[in-house]
Amino acid sequence: MSSLFVLLPAEPATPGTEFAYLLSPDGRTVGAHASAPAGRLPAASGAGAQIVAVVPAAALSWHRVELPKGVGAGSTRLRAVLEGQLEEQLLDEPEALHFALEPQPRPGAPVWVAVCQRAWLRGALQALDSAGRAVTRIVPEVAPEAPGALHVVGDADDALVIASTVDGVLTMPLSASSLPLLPPLGVDVPCFAEPAVAAQAEQLLQRPVVLQTASQRWLQAAQSGWDLAQLEFASSGRARAFKQWATLWGGLLRAPRWRAARWGAALLIAANLIGLNAWAWRERAVLQDKQQAVRSTLTTTFPQVRLVVDAPLQMAREVAALRQATGAVSGGDFESLLGALATAAPGRTPSGLEFTGVELRVRDIGWTAADLAQAQPALRSQGVSARLQGDLLVLAPEGTP
Repeated sequence: MSSLFVLLPAEPATPGTEFAYLLSPDGRTVGAHASAPAGRLPAASGAGAQIVAVVPAAALSWHRVELPKGVGAGSTRLRAVLEGQLEEQLLDEPEALHFALEPQPRPGAPVWVAVCQRAWLRGALQALDSAGRAVTRIVPEVAPEAPGALHVVGDADDALVIASTVDGVLTMPLSASSLPLLPPLGVDVPCFAEPAVAAQAEQLLQRPVVLQTASQRWLQAAQSGWDLAQLEFASSGRARAFKQWATLWGGLLRAPRWRAARWGAALLIAANLIGLNAWAWRERAVLQDKQQAVRSTLTTTFPQVRLVVDAPLQMAREVAALRQATGAVSGGDFESLLGALATAAPGRTPSGLEFTGVELRVRDIGWTAADLAQAQPALRSQGVSARLQGDLLVLAPEGTP
């Protein structure tokens, strides 16, 4: 897995703008770093690969607000609330600025709001998107933190000092005249400096410094929970997250370290398929045995049947023909239906009977729905169903459509 960290340029992005970048092999250690136009930036690859945009400290201002109840990071009222609360603190028109809340803001407690130029951020992200380098996260280069830290960056001719404390982030030129403006920091607060300005920082700040390259600072920024892709940039942030998941899935299918898992999943699927096929084969064999038994019964009972197409239907026809030839009574004959009526309605005299060959229609027997419900059990015990159609009582063998 390799991850790409891109420092957004301080000026508005153009097609020829070069982006300083770091390509980390695992997202935690420093790899190749240089600068290149957006179209020539290296691609992040592998499972869990991501492209992180780092917003320079000088491009952000920091403000603290207390959000009303019911207004959070996903609220539709968030932007209007922030514009109203920060309007007097901002140097630019609120409409031209982008706002982002700190990670996991707590209701009723002061929260940090990072502010930058909206058009500038949109232009930089669009330049990367157009070059096929869709950003998965946007993080500040330095964010407020406790107990604080000093970062000295740049070169000997243009050195900057960035003070990060619980009260915000302050960026200013590194010079003797600006040092009194720094917030008070304890001796245990770390001071990081890029190699080009380390000696100058030690001389002016009068404290030891820890060497830290710009690439290491970007990696450290990416470890925080900050993500500035909020409000109007939130939808594009979700799209980038979807792409990141797609990349992760692709790595899962191809990465060498997942080979054992892939083999295990393949064997599990193969075992299930073999088991299902064996079960289906057994069920099919049982069904074929039953069908053969039915066909054998038909041809044994009625030897004149030589071609079996639908054994149950053919057997029913042969039984009916045999009954007719011998004069036996079936459940659908007139006598059987009339006998069932006599059993269920003793003492009732209908005005007329009509037998259709399938149904017995009894006229003016004087039954009500209650009478029919009372007689149904006796009729069913004889395999006869009954229903009322106006003044007609219709009897038929059960199962007759």
